[in-house]
Amino acid sequence: MAGQTRAADEVVADAPRGRGRPQARSDDETRAIIFDAARGEFAATGYAATSMESVAKRAGVSTKTLYRLIPNKAALFEAMVTNRIAGFVSRVQLRACEGGSDIAAALADALTACGELMLDGDVIALQRVILADTDKFPEVAETFYHKAITPTQNALAGWLRTQQKRGLIRVDDADLTAGMLLGMLAMQPLRAVMFGHIAPPSREDIAARAKSCAALFLQGCGRGKEAGPGA
Repeated sequence: MAGQTRAADEVVADAPRGRGRPQARSDDETRAIIFDAARGEFAATGYAATSMESVAKRAGVSTKTLYRLIPNKAALFEAMVTNRIAGFVSRVQLRACEGGSDIAAALADALTACGELMLDGDVIALQRVILADTDKFPEVAETFYHKAITPTQNALAGWLRTQQKRGLIRVDDADLTAGMLLGMLAMQPLRAVMFGHIAPPSREDIAARAKSCAALFLQGCGRGKEAGPGA
């Protein structure tokens, strides 16, 4: 009870002054606002130049509230990345459990989810920051690898294993296959954005690319009509 009262009091302190008492905001809602602000701050100024104070200011919360929820900048970066990935992993896992035998459409849908994450403008901007600061802050790159890149591949590998158990595809190594699929899906567009200064692909473009990647993959790894010689 005391913690809830303190959280509500902090929200009141953070909120702009106006008529009446502002509605209390939960810690989860406040964290979501902080993570959005952190993504913008890291992308705009880089890891080194970002401070807890600048994130608090961008988020519109007090530094007291920020430090109560997240102890330091390294923890903030990790929590921000983990929060973004958690929603994606849940989405892929849920769709892996859904029924249906249209493996081409299901794989295209799973790859679209991956592409929308990997080719998101904010995510790409964050990778630029990581590359720029990796010599001074190698732990930041390691955090991104272990908390973003690895879970993304693991989620797709888990999806592939589920479909293999259903007899819809056949793969020798789901982890290796997931990595190859993600490379085929995202590597060229990612390079175009990061080095060619091309705008990130639209959702429609990502979905179209995912559909093409799924079709190409299933020509060799599908079962039934999608399978090639020797199925």
